[in-house]
Amino acid sequence: MNPGGDNTGRTPGGALADFEHPLQMLVACHQRITAHSDMLLWLARHLHLHECDPEAQQVASFVLRFFDGAGRHHHEDEDENLFPALRAAVQSQNAERVALLVAQLMAEHREMEQAWDGFRDSLELIAHGERVLLRELEVDRFCKLCRTHMALEEANLIPLAGKILGRDDLAAIGKEMAARRGVKWP
Repeated sequence: MNPGGDNTGRTPGGALADFEHPLQMLVACHQRITAHSDMLLWLARHLHLHECDPEAQQVASFVLRFFDGAGRHHHEDEDENLFPALRAAVQSQNAERVALLVAQLMAEHREMEQAWDGFRDSLELIAHGERVLLRELEVDRFCKLCRTHMALEEANLIPLAGKILGRDDLAAIGKEMAARRGVKWP
């Protein structure tokens, strides 16, 4: 398993994904979440056959770094920047739709975080060479939660945000996303 992955900065449709295009950046992050979820599923199965070999340690470390860093930032981007901007910019005819969607997505964020916490410590032990098995059902549940959540965002949230948010809103979101990652952005 090669834990490198694609980091081209483009969405599946080829749109540029950077802090100037924060919605596309969120979609591109979904690609990375999918890739790291696949690694996590691979790791859970691998450990049953090979125990904690160097490859398992490397993948566990890589997955931990991603979900503890970029994965956490992704939820913060939405919870702290995108969702409040949507609530502030929405017109009255869409206000209830936005409120319900945001409430559902935030609840799903908490559910994914709890699922992650259920096996995160085991990943830490594996990354340090301990002989620990991951419970495949827990890992599978986490990965399914992520995939279902991302599909909802890409089908509903991202298109809605693209219609509702103006250039200034998107620029402010992009600037906050960059700051969260320690990147200086205009």
